[in-house]
Amino acid sequence: MTVKTAVLAVAGLGTRFLPATKSQPKELLPILDKPVIQYLVEEAARSGIENVILVTRPGGDAMQRFFERSPDLEAFLEGVGKQEILASVRAVSDLAKLSFAEQGPELPYGNGSPLIAAKPFLEPGEPFVYMFGDDLVKSERPCVQQLIDVFTKHSPDAVVAVQSVPQAEACRYGIIKLKNDSEPLLMDSIVEKPKSGEEPSTLAQFGRFVLPYETIEILERQEVGQGNELWLTDAIATLCAKGNVAVHPVDGMWLTTGDPLRFLIANVEYALSHEIADEFRAYLKGLKL
Repeated sequence: MTVKTAVLAVAGLGTRFLPATKSQPKELLPILDKPVIQYLVEEAARSGIENVILVTRPGGDAMQRFFERSPDLEAFLEGVGKQEILASVRAVSDLAKLSFAEQGPELPYGNGSPLIAAKPFLEPGEPFVYMFGDDLVKSERPCVQQLIDVFTKHSPDAVVAVQSVPQAEACRYGIIKLKNDSEPLLMDSIVEKPKSGEEPSTLAQFGRFVLPYETIEILERQEVGQGNELWLTDAIATLCAKGNVAVHPVDGMWLTTGDPLRFLIANVEYALSHEIADEFRAYLKGLKL
């Protein structure tokens, strides 16, 4: 079955970045010259996704304004002859067909709630991609495309992106126990933020999934879990118990941007392959650390 729709969770409050996120979503903070959200939509579009649903927090119209055309800015750039920059600004509005869903206060906190908010925009019975707004993947072949390829080739119920993390950091993520060691890798179980010493592996799921529509129906019936949040991990565990959930170790570099330290690390990693790379590398080498 063809996967043509992606849901992007961008409804968080960005509390770890306050006051910078007081009036703008954290996903509009820049990694070099593009906000985080643009990297996500570009990845989806490069993977053949045609429809992108952005699930925003109430009053999240800044996200919508970013993707709209800006006639005054475009006219200025045209007038001063900055054609290359003008083209890049216009391209933002043409990446994909965008829809905006608002995650209201009636839904519990947690990474499962954006899917319930997006339900009216999804077709019953059709699979879709789900992307967390915190996570970037620096790779030659888009991460979303890698997951869709696994889904198309093996027809599992769902596909989950993973990468191995240091054991000391496993307590930060959903950690997966594998059922087999052959292609495709299949999930046996998943534990959200396991206690130290209780990790079933060091394979951490991160914010890229191909999911069946049934996931939303599971979330609607599901009780809140750890921390009184509605966890996608619990819904995936339900899918795993009744069917096959494929696990794909992604070819690329997973970079989370959810806190200031990792946000800075992401900026450094992207800067080292940007046009400023040589000058930036020279600066780093000159630092007295």
